Order: sequence, then C-alpha cells, then structure tokens
Amino acid sequence: MAVFIPPGVPTHWLTKEGVKQKVADEISRTIVVGNMVHESGFYAPYHSHARGQLLFISEGLIQVSAKNEGFWVVPPLRAVWLPPQIEHDARVINAVKMCNVYVSAEESKQLPKQCQVLTVTPLLREIILEIAKFDTLYNEAGKEGRLVEVFLDQLKTTPKVPLHLPYPSSEVLQKVAKALIEFPADTRSIEHWSADYGLSSRTFSRRFLKETGMTFGLWRQQARLLAALTRIAQGDAIAHIAHDLGYDSQSAFIAMFRKAMGKTPSRYFNDISN
Repeated sequence: MAVFIPPGVPTHWLTKEGVKQKVADEISRTIVVGNMVHESGFYAPYHSHARGQLLFISEGLIQVSAKNEGFWVVPPLRAVWLPPQIEHDARVINAVKMCNVYVSAEESKQLPKQCQVLTVTPLLREIILEIAKFDTLYNEAGKEGRLVEVFLDQLKTTPKVPLHLPYPSSEVLQKVAKALIEFPADTRSIEHWSADYGLSSRTFSRRFLKETGMTFGLWRQQARLLAALTRIAQGDAIAHIAHDLGYDSQSAFIAMFRKAMGKTPSRYFNDISN
C-alpha cells in the first residue's frame, strides 16, 4: 500500500507508519498535493477527508465509489472531484499514476457540491503538474499562491464527463442494478425485470427514474459504457467487448460509444494517451 507523503513535510509530522492520517487536513495551506503510484488491484476502503479532493489520473484507470451515490470510472487525463466529508473508496483497475490535490474546506465551498469526473484541459494539467512540485508550506503570498488561485479558477469551470453510474436507493432496484453491473449483456426487458420483483412495469420505470435520475434504458447503457471503458483500458478487443456487453454488432457498440463520449473507442484512448 502506498503512503501519501506531500513534498516538504516536516519530519516531526511523520510516524514510523508514514504520514499521520490527518496531515493533509492539518496543513495551513489552501491546497496540499501528493503523487501516488498503485498497482492493479489496489483497493482503498471507504474513508473521507475534511478537505475536498481532486484525484487526477495521468496513467491507468481507477474506479471510485461514494456511498449511496454510485460509482465513477476515471480514465487517463481525467480527474474525479470529491467534496469534503464524502465517504468514498477507490479501486485500481489498471496500474495508475495519479496526483491528489486536497483543497481546503473553505475553498471547496466554491467548487461542485457533488462527486463528478472532470475533463482535465491541457492548461489545467500543466498547472497540476506544476503545483505538485511545491513544498507543502508554499508561499501563499507569492507566485505559488497566485498559481493556486488560477488552479481553483480553472477547476470551477472545468466541464464534467458523463462517467457516473448512480445507485438506486431501494433494496429491490439495487438487486436489479447489481445484476446488470455483474452481467451488463443482460437484455431482459423492463416487463421481465418488474415481473421478477412483483412490480408493474410502470411502477418499476417510475421508481427507477426517481431513484437514479435516469431511465432504465439509459442507466443500462451507462453501465455498459463504464464496463466497456474498463475492458478497453485493459486491452481487450473491441469485437469481444461488443459481444460480451450484448451488442448485436461491433458497429452498434462503436455507435453507442461515439454518441456517449464524442469519439470512437480507439480514437478516445489514442487521444488521451498522446
């Protein structure tokens, strides 16, 4: 397990186990930054921070879940924003290099109130890479502090990416969601699912929309999209992914991916790797 050690942390803040759990929260600066590397399969169980957290992925793929909110898949050159006190976990799908930027609770009030995946523009990426070089106790009144202000301004206007799959809140619909996440190729209709759980199709549809903010059809498509992103990042062939996710053809899968992400799968991952 990797230990978060911000650059320039005074040695009296360290213990033999590494940095104290609350070091990032106790540092008297607007941001605290640290770089991490994790191998595939690494899992950080549910926890929360007093600060907001921007988790920027430079290489690899990670899945982040927030209790009662669903999960997000975060590919390279994207970031997930987590407001303060949000309980979340993280699971590394492909070995990752990432940068954590912890933002003070006060400044986080000006940032999104919900977890979301963000597009990291070339400018924001360069700013993140630069602030990652700062000493922990950087000069807030000098050029470092001014760059942090630019970083926060950029973060406020960064567009989010539709890589979220919300969880239903009721036990019945959670069972449906879990089944589809585990087997996204399942093509059974609303009528079939609702009958299995003793609901009318109308009640099933209404409750699913109310609990997730998405229609059942759109939710299932999103589940397939996130499963596809994971498989593509692992190097699986598009034809195999399309078949395993229940699409009639490779072209039908590519059309879905292009509609959701704005690019074909190969173009999407080629662009973020260049």
